[in-house]
Amino acid sequence: MKDWLIYSIGFIAQILFSGRLIIQWITSEKQRKVITPSIFWTLSLIASFLLFIYGYLRLDFAIMLGQSLTYFIYIRNLQLQGKWQKFPKLVQVLLFIAPVLIVIFYYNNNKIDMELLFKNEAIPMWLLILGVVAQIIFTLRFVYQWIHSERHKESTLPMGFWVLSLIGAALILTYAIIREDPVLFVGHLFGLIIYARNAYLIRQSK
Repeated sequence: MKDWLIYSIGFIAQILFSGRLIIQWITSEKQRKVITPSIFWTLSLIASFLLFIYGYLRLDFAIMLGQSLTYFIYIRNLQLQGKWQKFPKLVQVLLFIAPVLIVIFYYNNNKIDMELLFKNEAIPMWLLILGVVAQIIFTLRFVYQWIHSERHKESTLPMGFWVLSLIGAALILTYAIIREDPVLFVGHLFGLIIYARNAYLIRQSK
């Protein structure tokens, strides 16, 4: 596949990710406290799907891992907000089985091509490890948010979410610079500003 098309998929995903942050940021600024609108989770779900595809097309396991770990957390938050149930049944089914269909699609001769994912000459092992660690930390923010929301029975974005966002984004930004990946660089450079602002709003409200 041509590079311009691959990067287009990645940039569309990052635009959606950035869009969700802008909406969440503006909503929070108006209320002077951190708010989580349902559109935040809807855009997250769509963007995650696209970035997973981008990760595979770039033969980048770190990106694929990060998106696969958060996909269903986005769905769960929509359920907690009572918005998932309003999706058409067909859309619900398609979104649930999409990850499975992707895995089947990415099978090569009935097995996942591990050689391409883990022995990519463009990504030395130390860099792959950095990318995976960065994605795990960045993903843990949603695991933390999910546990916090389940305990309180409502979808919220607590302080721990934004702290993990700042740490994870900084590491991914480092990975993106070394990897020379403009999609990751642009997305996470912008995100750092909003993560810091949300952490500030929570601290001020307390």
